[in-house]
Amino acid sequence: MPKLDRSVAANVSMLAPLTPEGLDEVLSHARSVRYPKGTNVFEQDADADSFFILLHGHLKVMKVTPDGQQVLVRFVSPGELFGIAVAMGHPSYPATASAVEDSICLVWPSSAWPRLIGRHPCLAVCTLQAVGSRLNEAQTRIVEMSTEQVERRVAHALLRLARQAGRADGTDIEIDFPISRQDIAEMTGTTLHTVSRTLSAWEDRGLVAGGRQRIVLRDPHRLFLLAEGAA
Repeated sequence: MPKLDRSVAANVSMLAPLTPEGLDEVLSHARSVRYPKGTNVFEQDADADSFFILLHGHLKVMKVTPDGQQVLVRFVSPGELFGIAVAMGHPSYPATASAVEDSICLVWPSSAWPRLIGRHPCLAVCTLQAVGSRLNEAQTRIVEMSTEQVERRVAHALLRLARQAGRADGTDIEIDFPISRQDIAEMTGTTLHTVSRTLSAWEDRGLVAGGRQRIVLRDPHRLFLLAEGAA
């Protein structure tokens, strides 16, 4: 397997605390894999034989419930660690990760995890912080779906996506990867019809602009007021 250059990890914050020699060792266990748009990085209930860091592109993580309903759990942005079932003590992946655009990942075998965190405890600390952040986000979404009307839930979802992967263009913020109205419906626990009606009304009011799998926040401040129930 070709040796990976340190430059591939230049924008990966969780690897930043490593010494150059430590980074070389960590990368020596990894390989770089390209996932074309629409392909799965891993599938729900498959053996968790690898863990990953996304270098380029975006992924969405989806879970199918026992009654067959599909739920969009989250999106993965460059620099994020994911697929860490091994760190949670799970033998299989709890969801499916799929590329929403051409993506490149660093891939490690799960068998390397104990050695890596044993020799580089900072990796375990960064992993715990990442898991804690995702747990907080999940709890926030549960509270929103339990207590808020649809319009506020959709506004919160768009603002989170803008913080995660927003690209500023003047006062506009474009969510910088393909996202559909169905995706937003799954994220907010509502229907495609309701999301389409909400976004169309917001387009008429100049809050957002859209297209095929494209969303631009034209007035993020007013969206924030909507999300907080202040407008």
